[in-house]
Amino acid sequence: MTTETPPPVRRAAAVPDTTAPDGSEIRLLATGREGATRASMVEVRLPPGAVSRPVAHRTVEEVWHVTAGRGRVWRARPGTRSEPVEVRPGDTLVIPLGYDFQFAAAPDAELRFLCFTCPAWPGPDEAVPVEANGLGPPTV
Repeated sequence: MTTETPPPVRRAAAVPDTTAPDGSEIRLLATGREGATRASMVEVRLPPGAVSRPVAHRTVEEVWHVTAGRGRVWRARPGTRSEPVEVRPGDTLVIPLGYDFQFAAAPDAELRFLCFTCPAWPGPDEAVPVEANGLGPPTV
């Protein structure tokens, strides 16, 4: 009988591992290093009152689950209009492939959410800036 060591457990870092193309702080949780091959997961943080840069993804879909704070999220197919939605802990939403999106933290609370990406995040060229936005000028 052979013994196999399973992939390591990862804890969110005290400081960001990187900054997302939208300007939010990213703490890596499940990547190839932890054995993820078909999806990835990170913790996203946006400071109180901050507004992300509007972007769209080329190849991935994301599922967000809000864990702390409050905020607003705007999502729309290119060329269409939609209203932002309010989010708070316990809320889950999808960023469909190809949608433009932007998010903002409430003035008095950091917004935190888990972001599950499928397929796994391919790299820095995945997110592309978009001109249309639903939450106003970015602050990050």
